[in-house]
Amino acid sequence: MTSSDSSVRDEYIHGVAPDEQRRLATMNALINPMCLDALHVEPGQRVLDVGSGLGVFTREIAQRVGPTGYVLGVERDPAQLAYAAGDVASPTSPGWIEFRQGDATKLPLKSVEIASFDVAHCRFLLEHVRHPGAIVSEMAAAVRPGGRLVLADDDHDLMRLWPAFPEFDEVWRAYTRAYEHIGADPGIGRKLTTLLVNAGCVPTRMEVINFGGCAGEARFPLLVENLIGVVQSARERMDELDLCSAQKTNRVLTDLHDWAAQPDAVIWYVICLAEGRRPD
Repeated sequence: MTSSDSSVRDEYIHGVAPDEQRRLATMNALINPMCLDALHVEPGQRVLDVGSGLGVFTREIAQRVGPTGYVLGVERDPAQLAYAAGDVASPTSPGWIEFRQGDATKLPLKSVEIASFDVAHCRFLLEHVRHPGAIVSEMAAAVRPGGRLVLADDDHDLMRLWPAFPEFDEVWRAYTRAYEHIGADPGIGRKLTTLLVNAGCVPTRMEVINFGGCAGEARFPLLVENLIGVVQSARERMDELDLCSAQKTNRVLTDLHDWAAQPDAVIWYVICLAEGRRPD
């Protein structure tokens, strides 16, 4: 869940500070069960997880495919890779999982591994890169004929708060414009089927995964904190680009806590998912 495209590695909008790593870990706990069910992996399958980040979701995929399967996580960032690889060294970690450092636009696969995977997956990666099509093409080449690509990513235009909070809406628009300034695409979620077609695959399924919630749900405070963390990690970049001052961002994020205390507060937010198959 970090940018694996070398052309934008230093432009990753959220950074890799410890607070951001903790946010990512919490986010994994919130959404991984739903994402894993939507991935439709089965025991014995070979799965490639591109942009594997901290490796939390990759390890859950490994648990699902079991000892007759194999999971390879590819991550460019050394800090996140070290975290993932360190956990793999644990005696309780599955023995059929591996992590490698590499660029998603040129996957570090052995010649015998090309066209060998049953499933290639990426999540929250394509929104952060300048050339998402190059990554999807690499993924398509990695799966066997008839194999599946599963792409999951954001369309930040779909995020809505209710009751209305106009000041937060302004900050959120500044946040999405920051993506555009670094050559990334905050609306990539709606374009996932196009990326599949351009990579020579046939789109077979789309769905949305709920990443929102309402006051009264046990997980709602965590969703609010995640939303705050998402914007907060991009605060300096937004300030540098004159999109929104850090002072205003801080004030609005503080007010978001008051907004979340309303009994009818709701975050409408989804993750877009599209699946395609490599033709036989």
